[in-house]
Amino acid sequence: MSSALRVFGLWLLAMAAGAAVVWNSHFSADMSFFLPSKPSAEQKVLVGQLKDGTVSRLLMVAIEGGDAAARAKVSRALRSQLAGQPGFVSVQNGEIEGLGAERDFLVRYRYQLSPAVTPERFTVEGLRAAVGNAIDTLASPVGMLFKPYLTRDPTGELLAVLDQLNPGDQPETRAGVWASRDGERAMLLLQTRALGSDTDGQEAAIAQVKDTFARVAGEAGASGLTLSLSGPGQFAVKSRATIKAEVSRLFLLSSLGIIVVLLAVYRSGRLLALSLLPMASGALAGVVVVSLVHGTVFGITVGFGSALIGEAVDYAIYFFVQSGRQGLKSWREVFWPTIRLGVLTSALGFGALLFSGFPGLAQLGLYALSGVVTAALVTRFVLPTLAGEHVRVPVPGRFVNGLFAALGRAHRLRLPVALLALAACVFLFVERDGLWDSNLSALSTVNQVDAANDGRLRSDLGAPDARYMVTVTAPDQESALQAAERAGEQLDRLVADGRIGGYDSPARFLPSVQRQTARLASLPSASELQTRVSQALSDSPLSAGKLGGFIEDVEAARRGGVLQRKDLDGTDLALAVDSLLSQGPDGWNAMLPLRPSSEAQDGELPVEQVRAALAGSGAVFVDMKSEFDTLYQGYLSEAVSLSLAGFVAIVGLLAFSLRSARRLARVLLTLVLTVAIVIAGLHLIGERLHLLHLVGMLLIVAVGSNYALFFDRAAAGEPLDAEILLSMVVAALTTVIGFGALALSSVPVLNAVGVTVGPGALLAILLSAVLVYPARAR
Repeated sequence: MSSALRVFGLWLLAMAAGAAVVWNSHFSADMSFFLPSKPSAEQKVLVGQLKDGTVSRLLMVAIEGGDAAARAKVSRALRSQLAGQPGFVSVQNGEIEGLGAERDFLVRYRYQLSPAVTPERFTVEGLRAAVGNAIDTLASPVGMLFKPYLTRDPTGELLAVLDQLNPGDQPETRAGVWASRDGERAMLLLQTRALGSDTDGQEAAIAQVKDTFARVAGEAGASGLTLSLSGPGQFAVKSRATIKAEVSRLFLLSSLGIIVVLLAVYRSGRLLALSLLPMASGALAGVVVVSLVHGTVFGITVGFGSALIGEAVDYAIYFFVQSGRQGLKSWREVFWPTIRLGVLTSALGFGALLFSGFPGLAQLGLYALSGVVTAALVTRFVLPTLAGEHVRVPVPGRFVNGLFAALGRAHRLRLPVALLALAACVFLFVERDGLWDSNLSALSTVNQVDAANDGRLRSDLGAPDARYMVTVTAPDQESALQAAERAGEQLDRLVADGRIGGYDSPARFLPSVQRQTARLASLPSASELQTRVSQALSDSPLSAGKLGGFIEDVEAARRGGVLQRKDLDGTDLALAVDSLLSQGPDGWNAMLPLRPSSEAQDGELPVEQVRAALAGSGAVFVDMKSEFDTLYQGYLSEAVSLSLAGFVAIVGLLAFSLRSARRLARVLLTLVLTVAIVIAGLHLIGERLHLLHLVGMLLIVAVGSNYALFFDRAAAGEPLDAEILLSMVVAALTTVIGFGALALSSVPVLNAVGVTVGPGALLAILLSAVLVYPARAR
């Protein structure tokens, strides 16, 4: 077996092993890309709720078009079809039948759960008032629900329980089902069984909703109706699909562009195929290393990989073009050290990101570091064996020779470049306070249309979002529930004043033992209750003689004791409690998601008033948006510091390698001015910088250092001919194509890398020619 076959076989084995790792890797497109890797104890609870809590499992559904009767008919059919499916914990549309599954449980434990149960309620006067209210309720829209229970529950505890399970602003009702505020949409609220972080499960649930809607709408002859969904799961599924489609499209686009360029230069399908080996190896190695280190690979990281081909393919271009005339041995001795130095500068720049507490940024740094190093190693040790000793690349044509001639006059542009750089630096200094976008939403893949639709549906349903939370922490479950009840009492006042729309609490589904005990103690004995009922209903249309079941239920509740968490098993309430009440390393945590009032602009809560109401209660109010924006600003500052540290390391490496202050200054000045002019240009067209622009700056330094170092070889007295210039021009062109394609992406983080690195790579080679290539070499 020849050495070429052995090397190729080993490379194939490595690729197959890498492919096996990738096949078994977990890919994610959820919000965890933006979450801290080392959160505080409080943040851990918040992150857990955001990923797996009740709010993250909500799907809001709107049926639009047609008339109210048609929408209500399809809404009923949709609820009926989905309610029994294992993929959904709860399907509600305001229908009374939608509560049937939990009704028996709530009836059994109504005296433990009802906030209306007090000693006063079971006095003669209290019973008279409660029964009177219950009778009046029969004439209301919920009378149909309550009527079968009137004789067993004449005080209306079931209704009191249902009211507290659906607190705050309630949706409008049209034709017996929930509707939007303007009555133009029928509304449903679904809770999936799949976790919010389970994108595959969320996708399956959404597909089931869409398929079921299409079927029931067809059966109802309501073809004019349309379905609209929103919620965290919908965002995650759509984001993953968008990223996947964008990556595929841009990868194809950039690959075709690069292939056309390489074919025009090599005029050889074999060399073209070999040129792709470092790129493929680097892209695969990046995913493998990230998967093995982090366990999960973010979709954005994979998207970033499609751009890395622009830099990884450069090494093969340098090898084939530069070694074609001078031979492999000469290339290894003369050019490889320069390429190796460029690879090391890239490794230092990206390596600094590994220390970031921002997991997405750390993954990008690890991916780029692994990919670049692997691509370079494949170029150095695999390509020469496969390509053979003599690589034939056509000699440079008239265009390159013309560029080579123009290179001799490039130094004449130093004054205009200096003026341009000065203008860019002054502009950046003047605009320094507005350069960076401190809002985390700048990285979100959720577009404004989807965000507006989500806010509209959320307002129509009065559904909670993950932005506002109240948290309490206690050493045990009972203490946590008691703390949640105390916080709830403060929040109830805000609800009554219209400051907030409502809130959820685990204590509503599982009151503390202390509170349940107090409620049960309010219940009189059977004999005493019989006496009080007879007195209270002496002149009531409801005869006391019909309330034997009521007396029995009250006595059973007194003897049955308090409701325990295990009693909830098998009901939807169990999931509700578990998602709002959890045990962590520091004790038990209770979460109370808040709803803004229907009158609130942009869904905002009066933050200071909520904090003031909770002061001294031990509960902590958290505005998730502000919290994450603060975290993001911390990440941004950290990333800038790490990038500066990486740049200092690059300066040290170049200083050690070049051993000339003048040469070092030229190379560094070129890189710094390239970044400054690109950033100034981006800001001039209205782009505000975020983390991925920073990654783009590192890429400019990584790519640009190769160009600057090759031109610097001439400064060191080594000749630069048309072949070397050809390799640099082709490398720059493929880099611009690879990264520039990302500028077409609608995904903000990919677009940011594209608009930064595409122009940056082109500018880097131009400035290197002007500022680094020595005048005496012409």
